Amino acid sequence: MTSPTVAGPNTAVRAEAGSPSRTGTGRRAPIRWLSRTAVNGTLLLSVLYTLFPLVWLVTAATKDSGGLLSGEAFSFKGFDLGHNLSQLAAYNDGVYFRWYLNSLLYAGGGAAVCALVSVAAGYAFDKYAFPGKEKLFGVVLLGVLVPTTALALPMYLLASKVGLVNTYWSVLIPVLVNPFGVYLSRVFSASYIPGEALEAARIDGAGELRTFWSIGLRMVMPGFVTVFLFQFTAIWNNFFLPLVMLSDQKLFPLSLGLYAWNSNTHAEPGYYPLVVTGSLLAVVPLVVAFVSLQRHWKAGLAAGSLK
Repeated sequence: MTSPTVAGPNTAVRAEAGSPSRTGTGRRAPIRWLSRTAVNGTLLLSVLYTLFPLVWLVTAATKDSGGLLSGEAFSFKGFDLGHNLSQLAAYNDGVYFRWYLNSLLYAGGGAAVCALVSVAAGYAFDKYAFPGKEKLFGVVLLGVLVPTTALALPMYLLASKVGLVNTYWSVLIPVLVNPFGVYLSRVFSASYIPGEALEAARIDGAGELRTFWSIGLRMVMPGFVTVFLFQFTAIWNNFFLPLVMLSDQKLFPLSLGLYAWNSNTHAEPGYYPLVVTGSLLAVVPLVVAFVSLQRHWKAGLAAGSLK
């Protein structure tokens, strides 16, 4: 005969430790489901909030002035995008596309030079030791705190002194330096450029400029692209500086030109399709820049966040 098993206190302890608590699992499952639902719902609302203006812009650009004023902007009824584009190209001898080229010049050229200057300055602050380096870098950081609108009038007075008002240079020169870009470039230089690589280049006989151009700039290219995108977006959307500096419509960027048209919509509703269609085309360079350079700026943002 087999003897009956006696359940002792140790057996009870082992049973409790070996089997999961149904009550705890049952409580955690609804909490986990609710938290996941809350996160997904928040993300969905954020996406809808972000895409809503773009969807409105795409559908509104297909309307004439009557369709826009009738409140049917979200429908594709009365599709008139081709006529709006032809009007945009023909109005005032195609001044809109002159503004487009001006914006590409201001934003593209200004952002490229600004990114190069910022990367060079950040590289120097990171890799070189010179008297007063940290104090000078503190002055650069103070420049981040100064709003650009507060500098517009002083820059106008300086440009007026040297005769640059109402020229391309009056908009280009102020955007060639970005204190925040210098700060980011120093962070990227510390993350991407090892000192051993620079020492090896110097041992091989490379000068400081050659070392920076051939090694430092190539290694910190994600930081260069990140600064370029930030500055490109800022210059493309810049409004107050061109408003202060420019009076000739042929020198206007898109932001100022569309503002001038929009100010006439109350007296002449025919400007509404021009403004909306022009605004839609104005978004294209920003989308193209971010999509084509996303591999670089994603890596740059990740490195900056880790640093």
